[in-house]
Amino acid sequence: MLEIFSISGQLIGGLGLFLLAIRMITDGLRLAAGNKLRDLLGSWTRTPSRGVLAGMAITALVQSSSAVTVAAIGFVNAGLLNLYHALGVVYGTNIGTTVTGWLVAAMGFKFNVDLFALPFIGVGMFMRLGAAGSRLGSVGEAIAGFGLFFIGVQLLQGAFEGISFGGHLESVASSGLLGAALFLSFGFVMTALTQSSSAAIAVILTATTGGVLSLSAAAAMIIGANVGTTSTAALTVIGATPNAKRVAAAHIIFNVNTAIVALALLPLLLWLVRQSGQMLGLQDIPAVTLALFHTVFNVLGVAILLPFTALLTGFLGRRLQTEEELEGRPKHLDRSVAVAPALALDALTLELANIGVIARRAAKGSLSAELGSSRRLRNDHAAVLSLCNAVGAFVMQLQRTTLPEDVAESIARILRTSRYYSSATGLAVTIADTRSQLHTIDDADTAAALATFKIETIELLDAADPQAEAFSNERLSQLLTDLEDRYQALKAMLLETGAEGFVSIAAMSDQLEMSSRVRRMAEQIAKGGRYLFRLFTTAPQTASTPAETGDTSDVNGNNETPEHDGHGEPPP
Repeated sequence: MLEIFSISGQLIGGLGLFLLAIRMITDGLRLAAGNKLRDLLGSWTRTPSRGVLAGMAITALVQSSSAVTVAAIGFVNAGLLNLYHALGVVYGTNIGTTVTGWLVAAMGFKFNVDLFALPFIGVGMFMRLGAAGSRLGSVGEAIAGFGLFFIGVQLLQGAFEGISFGGHLESVASSGLLGAALFLSFGFVMTALTQSSSAAIAVILTATTGGVLSLSAAAAMIIGANVGTTSTAALTVIGATPNAKRVAAAHIIFNVNTAIVALALLPLLLWLVRQSGQMLGLQDIPAVTLALFHTVFNVLGVAILLPFTALLTGFLGRRLQTEEELEGRPKHLDRSVAVAPALALDALTLELANIGVIARRAAKGSLSAELGSSRRLRNDHAAVLSLCNAVGAFVMQLQRTTLPEDVAESIARILRTSRYYSSATGLAVTIADTRSQLHTIDDADTAAALATFKIETIELLDAADPQAEAFSNERLSQLLTDLEDRYQALKAMLLETGAEGFVSIAAMSDQLEMSSRVRRMAEQIAKGGRYLFRLFTTAPQTASTPAETGDTSDVNGNNETPEHDGHGEPPP
């Protein structure tokens, strides 16, 4: 019983030291390199092939494929790296992570650990303590990590040498495909639990050297560990953007496909590895054979999937789409309608109607009491901007040809409508962002006036849908006039209550600014609705409303220009 506890303690302690060592090496080298690793990852990934080399080199340096994969996900998320180039990095990390196996095989069993590892730990920690916070200190942490790396391997080796149930595992391994699948699952679980394929590989190599595992069983576990490393990326992208999820999906697809190929060709690959090892003059010991096997099947996986990177990018680009991404893609604009101006105008009008739906939803959402709607509003604003850019690009394509005069006039209204809607959603985001920062209004009459202003604004937004059966230009004009009157009365009340001390100056200023933005947002939505209604109908223009005469003045005749982002609001 005492021996069992001793061996268990060595296993747990060795694995713990190994995980600590990997963390110290990764963190130390990453901090020492600073932004250079980021710059290298950005500059070395101009093609997937170069991305493979970059991912391989950086992973070999920092000893963590998960860290490099997560960094690649972050780069794609931030727009610094596109999906096509990031796939090369993902491929390369799988080759780079095989360096750990080579370190264990080549150095873990063939030198006096005390003479080599302990000085590393001592020198590294002196550097770490003596130059804390500097690059030299980070390098010292990495050096100490390498020392702990070999101490951990030595403890694992000693533990597995004391285990004598290898014969039972050998009988399981000899049960063919079922046995291989079982050991593959062992490797997967080990990596998923430790969140380190390097630690799992070290355990597998030391167990094989200690006679606990057969070569074929260990090879199957290494395949499983290779798949298990995807768990880190999968956990990282929970709740992340679609681009980040696509990188993680690519990582899973690569590792799973590589595992299938390696498992199907397992006997052949082991034979080829042994033959290659003899040709290269490598020692015929299990750890070296397994390290070479780990490298060979990952290189094979890269060779198989690299030519299909463009296809995989396209496949992933069509998957894992969010509602916001789908909304931001044009539904009616394509080359087939661009050949005929009449069809093109119909398509543009329908696309503007779609933009109007999102813009009105955003405007009403900005007035909601739910402060958590800010993210939804930003998505709506991004979708509107994307669609407005698509409308602009489509219009530029139309303008390359000679257009009839009436079509050119309609295009001007289309561009103006898109600007109104993009300006309104920008204001909606600003309103939502600043609403939580407003000072409280304690005066009951002023608070009631603000509530009435909000109700009338929502009524106006509802009435600004040109596709509604009850839409009326006359009613919309009246509501605009009423809202302007309500705003002027509210402004006068705020100034009066502020001057008399019923409302604090800070609260008065906040509400004046907010009310001005709300009024302007509502006007932008109303004008967009007017122009869109004009595009839907073939009735002749009249001078009954400012919008129908084609000018950009508001209901009071004041000239204005729509704004894109909702900032720079004129003082109330």
